[in-house]
Amino acid sequence: MSVLGTYSHFLHREVEKYPPQCFVSGRGYLFCRKSYFGNKLYESRNKEQNKIKGRNFRVEAMWPDLSRPSSVEMEAINDSEQLDQILLHAQHNSQPILIDWMAAWCRKCIYLKPKLEKLAAEFDTKTKFYYVDVNKVPQTLVKRGNISKMPTIQLWKDGEMKAEVIGGHKAWLVIEEVREMIQKFI
Repeated sequence: MSVLGTYSHFLHREVEKYPPQCFVSGRGYLFCRKSYFGNKLYESRNKEQNKIKGRNFRVEAMWPDLSRPSSVEMEAINDSEQLDQILLHAQHNSQPILIDWMAAWCRKCIYLKPKLEKLAAEFDTKTKFYYVDVNKVPQTLVKRGNISKMPTIQLWKDGEMKAEVIGGHKAWLVIEEVREMIQKFI
């Protein structure tokens, strides 16, 4: 309701004429919340007769889909044994995994991580997202990933690395490349 209060054209609520979650604007629009996930916007041109002509609009910006998370925190990989277990589990479930090879001192890596966590929410049930801080793990793990630049985002499937994106450019371009890479292997 606080979001609705920010719009100046919503003037008052008429409880007598409409259901309890409807608002009438000064411009002749009746705005009703039909469910937790969407809204209806009706246009009433003839206020004297209170005829409601229906126009259905779905406004997701007002009430977002809360059944899905907006971001999923990526899990850390700390050594080669843990990577082996993760790859085995992913192979058993026939799911690809995504590994973000990053460093705490890398500005682009730090900037990219929350965007990857939002992308992880988009592919929540299809792909699992992990990250490796190359300064906190044994170098054998870094060599296993064949990492030379950071951030490097790799997609692993069936126990081996299938594709990678080296993210030295703008974050939104990296995210689009990663999205295409995931969709290619799902």
